[in-house]
Amino acid sequence: MPGRIEDYALIGDCETAALVSRNGSIDWLCWPAFDSDACFSAMLGDKKHGHWQIAPLAELVNCTRRYRGDTLILETTFETADGAVTLIDFMPPRGAASDIVRIVRGDTGRVKLRMDLVERFGFGVNIPWVKRQDDGALLGICGPDMAVLRTPVETHGEDLTTVAEFEVGAGESVPFVLTYGPSHLKVPAPINADDALKDTEAFWLDWSGRCTCHGESRDLVMRSLITLKALTYAPSGGIVAAPTTSLPEKLGGTRNWDYRYCWLRDATFTLLALMNSGYTEEASAWHNWLLRAAAGSPAEVQIMYGIMGQRRLLEWEADWLPGYEGAQPVRIGNAAHAQLQLDVYGELIDAFHQSRIAKLQLDGGTWAIELKVLEHLASVWEQPDHGIWEIRGDGQHYVFSKVMCWVAFDKGIKSAETFGLEGPLDDWRRLRDTIHRDICEKGFDRSQNTFVKFYGADTLDASNLLLPSVGFLPASDPRIQGTIAATERHLLRDGFVLRHDPREVSGEKQPIEGAFLACSLWLADAYILAGAIAKAQDLFDRVVGIANDVGLLAEEYDSIAKRQTGNFPQALTHIALVNTAHNLGGAKRDAEKKMQRAE
Repeated sequence: MPGRIEDYALIGDCETAALVSRNGSIDWLCWPAFDSDACFSAMLGDKKHGHWQIAPLAELVNCTRRYRGDTLILETTFETADGAVTLIDFMPPRGAASDIVRIVRGDTGRVKLRMDLVERFGFGVNIPWVKRQDDGALLGICGPDMAVLRTPVETHGEDLTTVAEFEVGAGESVPFVLTYGPSHLKVPAPINADDALKDTEAFWLDWSGRCTCHGESRDLVMRSLITLKALTYAPSGGIVAAPTTSLPEKLGGTRNWDYRYCWLRDATFTLLALMNSGYTEEASAWHNWLLRAAAGSPAEVQIMYGIMGQRRLLEWEADWLPGYEGAQPVRIGNAAHAQLQLDVYGELIDAFHQSRIAKLQLDGGTWAIELKVLEHLASVWEQPDHGIWEIRGDGQHYVFSKVMCWVAFDKGIKSAETFGLEGPLDDWRRLRDTIHRDICEKGFDRSQNTFVKFYGADTLDASNLLLPSVGFLPASDPRIQGTIAATERHLLRDGFVLRHDPREVSGEKQPIEGAFLACSLWLADAYILAGAIAKAQDLFDRVVGIANDVGLLAEEYDSIAKRQTGNFPQALTHIALVNTAHNLGGAKRDAEKKMQRAE
């Protein structure tokens, strides 16, 4: 059985990523890219579906792990009665090939260890043909895929797997390097593990050293930013929502989706997190990815794309995988890419506006695309859609979708006014006002004093917590205050925010899923704008308090089972953490300045 979701740590080379359990097993890796087939799929099944474990043979007395400073180099220390060793795991930033490097370092005594390598390409179903090269390297080939294991340790085959037993004493180190390459090309050249470690550490320290965030939350913010960098596909600048698929939103449930793609919805929050932390180069790369992905007819803009901007993300089920703790089906691809979700138009225009404010170097054709997008949106904003949560079934007039339509025209107007751009401003202003009135008349429930999920509904939606953040109404407006209060009454569970109202009728027993961690941070942001800094700090601390021992967070948190759930690590959660930390820091600095002026 795989470990708990929070038992995993992340390593990656900015083109793909692997999840390493605290027991020294790599249980998930898609090679050579985030959206490739997995060659280690044990996380969605068991060891026979592919994993790579290095661990002591003797019973463990203790096990601790950490990232080496502000890097993505993972160090897991195993202590046994015979001594202690540290397993150093990392993926060097991509060179000619993709490598996983594992170095076992002897700390004290002398420890016996075992290595188990189970390569299963095609999401755990395809067994490679393995042969030994003249130089001792072990070559595994399966269709288009090739993996090469190089180590000084003697290995042998056992039940279609590769195993080894070896010893490491204090002051000694033993390297293992697994390298991927296309099977039709030459075998990838070897790398020196120690040199790769130095280079990888230098890469990450140089990158993290550019962070402009300081203050009490810097370590939390830095780990989230490093995670965001690790989820970036460097060749294109696209950022995947998570490196995993089908980790369940509800343990044992069916709400299992593939998140190895790039969502337009995350655009503005991602830009703000990067720009406010000093990472303008990454922000520019993300902006340019957005521009390329959305290029073409505005009617064909999708909610998500592949890492290179691919549009066809066909969904199918890997029925040979039993799923994480039995949660089925295991889905590959995501059919929601074809849904109409009107909020993405607002995200797109807002992202471009924020890029201009930050003085990013924009492509000359950006404004022309925005003009076409707004022209199209003017003709479709009144349609029902599937909403921010990608509800499958009939569409509705979701309040947040309409709000983001308002944002699209609002930010279009502001861009034109601020930067001297030409556009039909009078038409946009009239339409902006029309959408605003429509939402306030049809999306606000006066009896409950709150904005609701969709027109005519009597239930809530946590996405409406973003209304003050996007500028739809100030946090001081009684309708926003009412929405915050209603959220506290109906969407809070054990101090965390649910995205769906538990009063909704559901085919599943409640709760249908855990609390959505980004929504909890959105409530904190709403508190900040409303001046409730202490409440925001308490909620922020509660969220970061359930991060795992190396600072990573999933999509959701099951407060009943006390477990993280959903795909992991989740970019949106870490993006929200960075932004809320910035917002809290700014609010506290403003409060201090006011006190100083008062004195």
